[in-house]
Amino acid sequence: MNKVYNNRAWWLILPMLLLVAFSAVIPLMTVVNYSVQDVFDANTRFFTGTEWFEQMLNDPALQSAVLRQFAFSLTVLAIEVPLGIGIALIMPKKGWQASAVLILVTMPLLIPWNVVGSIWQIFTRGDIGLMGWSLRELGYGYNITASPVDAWATIILMDVWHWTPLIALLCYSGLRSIPDAYYQAARIDRASKWAVFRYIQLPKLTNVLVIGVLLRFMHSFMIYAEPFVLTGGGPGSSTTFLSQSLTTMAIGQQDLGPSAAFSLIYFLIILLVTWVFYTAIMNMQKDDNNQEA
Repeated sequence: MNKVYNNRAWWLILPMLLLVAFSAVIPLMTVVNYSVQDVFDANTRFFTGTEWFEQMLNDPALQSAVLRQFAFSLTVLAIEVPLGIGIALIMPKKGWQASAVLILVTMPLLIPWNVVGSIWQIFTRGDIGLMGWSLRELGYGYNITASPVDAWATIILMDVWHWTPLIALLCYSGLRSIPDAYYQAARIDRASKWAVFRYIQLPKLTNVLVIGVLLRFMHSFMIYAEPFVLTGGGPGSSTTFLSQSLTTMAIGQQDLGPSAAFSLIYFLIILLVTWVFYTAIMNMQKDDNNQEA
């Protein structure tokens, strides 16, 4: 007997597909169109082919921005993922303490991105900011407007403070979903805490870590508001990331063709690196599952 499938449920997602087409696909096609043209005004434009792409790929400023962006994203991931896992492991599992800690951990995530930059801009001031004043009183000449090292360290610290709670909450939910039978078996075998983490908790966290790493990489690679408000891209161009370079080119300089090519290269870099991260993590999970089998 052949089973009859009812596909009318697809009509329910049709509005969503139309919305995505309007808000994403159509603007993307517009960017692709601009990337192969030299636009002078609404009625004057010339086809340039791949000229803008070649120009952007050979631009030293863009190459430096790409390196800064990768350095920033990999640094914050290397700090936030282990720190988030550690926070999740020590968080209370039940009772009012668990609720209180969850509220405290979630608070940084509720602050808008531009407000985060303003908070840290005040926090790091040498005259009224607690961090800046304290460091100067200790004898360190802290100044994010003059020292690239101070500016970089502050932006990384700001991002860690703002987004580590996301990793912690994801890992906490993953830990809470592990059946107690695994822990009972570990106690019977007298497994150490490290063995419990390595062979029980970490494998069960793989799925949430995939989500956390991909979300954090994509956001950190597109970061704009926080460093722009905090340092304005300075000192010099030491904290000018790709998103700020693109905004300056597209809005400040009105270079529509180069900025369109720039944005497509930007998009492809994010897509490629995200695919690499996803593939690597999933392969690690398969290897762990094969070892368990």
